[in-house]
Amino acid sequence: MATIKIKQVRSRNNRPIDQKRTLDSLGLNRINKVVEREDTPTLRGMIRKVAHLVEIVD
Repeated sequence: MATIKIKQVRSRNNRPIDQKRTLDSLGLNRINKVVEREDTPTLRGMIRKVAHLVEIVD
């Protein structure tokens, strides 16, 4: 299956706990960290929830 690279570009400080937990489940814990995950509908939903904090990297 295809993979997708996700990069955290904004801080998690002063964000609601559900957004912090979403970043944790994505494996993101600091700015500029990039993780590669399998592209699934569940992952897309998590990205949508924190779209203002992350970006998709090629």
